[in-house]
Amino acid sequence: MSATAIGVLGLFFLFFFLALRMPVAMAMMVVGFFGTISISGLPAALSILGGEAFEISTTETLIVVPLFILMGNLAGVSGISKDLYAAAYAWLGHYRGGLASATIGGCAGFAALSGSSIASAVTMGRVALPEMKRYKYGDSLATGAVAAGGTLGILIPPSTGMIIYAILTEESIGRLFMAGVFPGLLMTALFILAIYVVTTLKPDIGPKAERASLDVRIKSLGRAFVMIGIVLITIGGIFVGVFTPVEASGVGATLTFVVALAKGTLNRHNFRLVVLQTMGTSATVFMILIGAFVFIPFMALTEIPANIVSFLTGLDLGRYGILIIILATYIFLGTFLEGLAMLVLTLHITLPVILELGFDPIWFGVMVVIVLEMGLISPPVGVNVFVVKSVAPDVPMGTIFRGIWPFWIAMAVTLAFLIQWPQIALYLPNAMFGT
Repeated sequence: MSATAIGVLGLFFLFFFLALRMPVAMAMMVVGFFGTISISGLPAALSILGGEAFEISTTETLIVVPLFILMGNLAGVSGISKDLYAAAYAWLGHYRGGLASATIGGCAGFAALSGSSIASAVTMGRVALPEMKRYKYGDSLATGAVAAGGTLGILIPPSTGMIIYAILTEESIGRLFMAGVFPGLLMTALFILAIYVVTTLKPDIGPKAERASLDVRIKSLGRAFVMIGIVLITIGGIFVGVFTPVEASGVGATLTFVVALAKGTLNRHNFRLVVLQTMGTSATVFMILIGAFVFIPFMALTEIPANIVSFLTGLDLGRYGILIIILATYIFLGTFLEGLAMLVLTLHITLPVILELGFDPIWFGVMVVIVLEMGLISPPVGVNVFVVKSVAPDVPMGTIFRGIWPFWIAMAVTLAFLIQWPQIALYLPNAMFGT
């Protein structure tokens, strides 16, 4: 049997295992290990398995993963999500659809601490959905705002998705963090604009709340500014060159720990919960990376990625036509695969195509993160929609899916802006590190 035929068979078993709900890390590891045995023999397979597991586990830059995850978990137990939402509500709540806009603002703020779409959606959903229900907001708008706002968690730095992309592509984590800032702010603004349009067309689904006094607004901003200050210190420190991303993750986690202690929310139970959640999430990320680095050499031996690259670059569609095909494929895959799993499964195929077409890999990283999140709220299986459903069990799935479409369109507009003006993503990293 040829190496390519073995590769095709390996892909069949990979998707078969995923359909059986086997963890993606284990599926890649099993297929990569036995596939390598079939082509190069047992010694080569054992060398790759042991070598990659050791290298991933001892890579210094990957310490940012558990530290930024710890930072997000500490922010969750410290009540920062409530403070952020209260501040956004005080300033935006009196506008039509203001509570939904406040949810988007709160998600954007929490995203800068958690780095996770699911964590942002769950945490802000528990805070915002009861409030929107109390003010008689339409279920579609309320749940759509939470599902879409949660997607900002993987775009606004620090982002776990950006870190994984950087490791897999050997790009700078700092450059990717900076590249996500302006697109994240742009998407946040477009989400709020989408809410304005929807509530203008259907005023009853987003009624106005009472206007908060100036004193209440200032106090709410003061409570939220503690954590906003931590974000400014960590991300701003990377931008001005005071910290490396690794150092910034340590500073951010330490400052968040101090805030949680000062607020009195970090009791024995919460601290144990934070540690276990951090360990569990970090172990998952590391296992996915180990699985990827066992699977990728096997695929290289089969020459399937090289053949796909040759096929795509040979299509007479122009480079933007090929780019749209790649992005559409990511959106489709995102409806049933988790974002990190998609990155490790596909980047060894798509990145060579992107480089061959002359696109910037940092810019493409931002684009990939956005389309991954579009997939996570797209029917029929959008993963983030199921996360919101777990927070709002009384809302039908169809209602939640109806609510995400204005935000999905806003994401598509963000992509169009980035394609037309790549400097939206590239200005900050180029200003920081040079072109």
